[in-house]
Amino acid sequence: METILIVDDEKNTLKMLSQGLKMRGYQALTAASGEEALQQCIKSDVDLVLLDIRMENGMDGVQTLVKLRERYPKLNVVMMSAQQDIEIAVTTMELGAKRYITKPISIDKILSSVQPFLDISRLSQENEILKSQITPTDEMVGESAVISHLRLQIERVAGSKLGVLISGENGTGKQLVANAIHRQSRRAAKTFIPLNCAALPDELIESELFGHERGAFTGADSRRQGRFELAHGGTIFLDEIGDMSLKAQAKVLRVIETGEVERLGGNQIRTVDVRIIAATNKHLPEEIENGRFRRDLFYRLNVVPITVPPLRERTEDIPLLVKYFAERLQLNIASTPKVIDPGAYAVFQSYSWPGNIRELKNIVERLLIMVNRDVVMAPDVAEALSLIPQPTSLYPTSSATLNQGALQAPLGIPLYKPGTALGKMMDTAEAQCILAALGENKWNIRRTAEALEVERSNLYKKMNRYGISRPSSEG
Repeated sequence: METILIVDDEKNTLKMLSQGLKMRGYQALTAASGEEALQQCIKSDVDLVLLDIRMENGMDGVQTLVKLRERYPKLNVVMMSAQQDIEIAVTTMELGAKRYITKPISIDKILSSVQPFLDISRLSQENEILKSQITPTDEMVGESAVISHLRLQIERVAGSKLGVLISGENGTGKQLVANAIHRQSRRAAKTFIPLNCAALPDELIESELFGHERGAFTGADSRRQGRFELAHGGTIFLDEIGDMSLKAQAKVLRVIETGEVERLGGNQIRTVDVRIIAATNKHLPEEIENGRFRRDLFYRLNVVPITVPPLRERTEDIPLLVKYFAERLQLNIASTPKVIDPGAYAVFQSYSWPGNIRELKNIVERLLIMVNRDVVMAPDVAEALSLIPQPTSLYPTSSATLNQGALQAPLGIPLYKPGTALGKMMDTAEAQCILAALGENKWNIRRTAEALEVERSNLYKKMNRYGISRPSSEG
C-alpha cells in the first residue's frame, strides 16, 4: 500500500483529499505546514508528497520542497496551487518537483497525475529486492537417495508456516534449499530476502535486519527499511545465524513472538508478516552450552530441522552437477564450448570436496577457462585438483616413519599419529593447509582467504579453532 503525504494549510483540503485517497486504497498522511511535513517524513515511509505552494504558516511550498529534496533526493513531490503561475511551476520543476497541478483538484485528477511516479517507485523497490534474490544456481541437481529425501522434506514443510533450521557444511547449498521452500510455499508470489549473518559486523547486522532512521548512528544519512520490512508477506533467510550476536538474536526472537519490528533510532512499531528460515554450519546445541546462542531462539527456529548432505555423501550426483555447471558457465565464457570426457568423472568422484558444491563449481569453471582443447580429459581434472593445497605428508610411506611417533608440522602442530581418528586427522590436515597458505601469503588474511577460497570470517574461525596465531618472529 503506497503512502501519500498531503501538505496544505487548509483543513478542508486535507480532509477531502485524505478521505478520497483512503477510499481508493492508499494510506494518506496529512501535514498543515512544511515543518510538520518534514516530521512526517522522518516518522513514516512516504512514497509521494502532494505539496501546496502557498502556505501562510512557516515555510511555503517552495522552501519545503527544497528541504525535502535535500533530505530525501529520491522522494516524489507533486506541487499544488490555486493559481496557474508558469514561472512558479518552472521553478519548482527545476528544484525537483515531478509535476505541477492546479486546484480545485479531484481525486481522479490527482491519481492520474501521480500514479506514474508511484509505479516507478514500486518497480524500483521490487528491482532491488529481485537483485538480492539472485543466487549462483536456481536448481537442485541430483538423483541420489539423499537428495531425493531432501526434496521430499522440502515439499512437506513448504506448505506450512513452521520455522525451518537448515544445517550443513559450507558450500552444500543451504540457500538453495531455503529458496526451494519459499518457491513451493503460499508465499512464492512475495519476496525472498536473504541475509548472510557472518558477512556483517555486529554493529551493522541490526541495521540490516530492522532498518534505521536518519541519524541513528554515524553514517546513517537517510532512513532505511530493514530486511524484515522488505520481506513482509514473504520469507527472510538468515544464513549462518550461529554468527549472529546475542543482542540481535534477542530482537529476532521478539519478531518471531510478536511480529513487530522497530528501526534503530526510531520509536514507531511496525507489524510484519514474515516466515523465517535459518541456516548454520555450526552445532548450535554446543553454541548454546558455550553461551553463544540463545536456547529459546533455537527452539523457535528448530521446529523442522533439515540437514543438507555434503557432496562426499552423494558422489553419484557429481557427474550431473559437472554437466550442469559446464552448460551454465559456458553461456558466460567467450570461448569454444568444451565437452567433459566420460573418463574425467571418475577423477571428480575420487576427490573428497571439502568445499562441497561451491568448490566443484569453481573447479569446473577453472577447467573450462584454462584447458586449451575442446575436450576436458581426466588428466586435466587431476592436474586442477593437484593445485589445491594438500597435506601430502599426512600419509607416511614406511613403518620406520610410523614408529617415529607424531610428525611435526610448522609451529609444532602434530600432522599424523598412529591410532588417530579420521576426524582428527582431517582437522590436523586442514590446520596444516591453513598454515602453509598463511606462510605463502606472509600472514595476510585477505590474500590467504582468497587463496583457500573461503570467507575471511570462516578463516578467522578456523584459526581460532586450531589455535593458529601469527608467530612472534613475524612481528
